[in-house]
Amino acid sequence: MQNITIAIDGFSSTGKSTIAKQLAKHLGYIYVDTGAMYRAVTLFTMRNGFIDSEHFDVVALVSKLNEVDISFTFNVELGFAEVYLNGENIEKEIRTLEVSSFVSKVAAIPEVRYQLVKQQQQMGKDKGVVMDGRDIGTVVFPYAELKLFMTASAEKRARRRYDELIDRGDKVTYEDVLRNVQERDYIDTHREDSPLVKADDAIEIDNSDLTLESQFEKVLELVNTTLDKL
Repeated sequence: MQNITIAIDGFSSTGKSTIAKQLAKHLGYIYVDTGAMYRAVTLFTMRNGFIDSEHFDVVALVSKLNEVDISFTFNVELGFAEVYLNGENIEKEIRTLEVSSFVSKVAAIPEVRYQLVKQQQQMGKDKGVVMDGRDIGTVVFPYAELKLFMTASAEKRARRRYDELIDRGDKVTYEDVLRNVQERDYIDTHREDSPLVKADDAIEIDNSDLTLESQFEKVLELVNTTLDKL
């Protein structure tokens, strides 16, 4: 059977990574979490003191991008690939609310996007890949055979993210998480370089009231329909 490229875009905390991992495992495809790549650059930016609540030294970040090495290593016990920054496993550290509060600003920098998009296109050059992010169907793989655009209400997304952070032991409030979700939505959709938009040929899925099982069944049906047309 011929492999295809599956591009999954959408707002933060819409479960893009969850459905992408499910599909990749079911199909035997490669899964690439592009959001984790931008989070890795954000963590690098924070660690080097280039960004905080008061300032963002874009020039300094851009001058150091050649020192950022991002890789993925499959964890058999977890069942998915974890992200590494310069050889260090940062999978847990990049999922904090603090990183979330800066990632959209870092991701809006054209030089950052240019570097990561090149890497992402290389990862998917042989197809058989499921990739999720903000501009996969519009910029990274505009000719992907299947494009999905995930959405849900800000309140539902904030609740999911809040529950996830609490389960991890993070000390956060729902109000702070909701504010972060809304701020990221605004930055992602208003940045000049590769803003978050639904590709003309993408299929929109509002999962506000979908279970993980029903969502997977719905998406898998779309995958099978796409494969049948080849």
